Amino acid sequence: MSAQKQANWSYTEGLPVEDDVLLRARDRSHELGVSPVSTGIAAALTVLAAASKAMTVVEVGAGAGVSGVCLLRGMGQNSVLTTIDSDVDHLRAAREAYAEAGIPANRTRTISGRAADVLPRLTDAAYDLVFIDADKANLPLYADQAVRLLKRGGLILINDALDGGKVADPAVRDASTNTLRQVGKTLRTNDQLVSTLVPAGNGLLMAVKMPA
Repeated sequence: MSAQKQANWSYTEGLPVEDDVLLRARDRSHELGVSPVSTGIAAALTVLAAASKAMTVVEVGAGAGVSGVCLLRGMGQNSVLTTIDSDVDHLRAAREAYAEAGIPANRTRTISGRAADVLPRLTDAAYDLVFIDADKANLPLYADQAVRLLKRGGLILINDALDGGKVADPAVRDASTNTLRQVGKTLRTNDQLVSTLVPAGNGLLMAVKMPA
């Protein structure tokens, strides 16, 4: 990365000012050994949830609640966030963050289980936004399920889509990088979607399911 690009990235990531709720959630993330979304991505989640007027959202990968709180803060008052994670400690930390943020319990639904098992049980075309921040190996399945779950006009968001900068380097051919490249191509070539890749954080892949 050039000095100017690095300066731009650092400036953008440094702009959001996070409150104590998010800072504590970040501390719990580190204690649990999970990487929370960057400050830039966190702010983008709130903006995108608000701009899309999302009322029903699925989150794949709870972390410790940083992303969930940010999504909820952009969603409408009667909206519901469904968070899926196989680690009960992650879900417990996420629920703690939601409570500290003053989110009513009836606006969140936390599901313990493998997303590969849970997502197929969710209702077709019932969600406004799907945010994916989970294991790379199952990402093609998660992305396919996201397309099915979304209403027309709904939004898919995939975090860490640049895989720490490796996706842009053609010499890197490891499994996670190749998977991310393939998922990006699959979304780009899907006639139902329009997509883009934003170089915030470690990359945010976005796709909208177009109206019929």
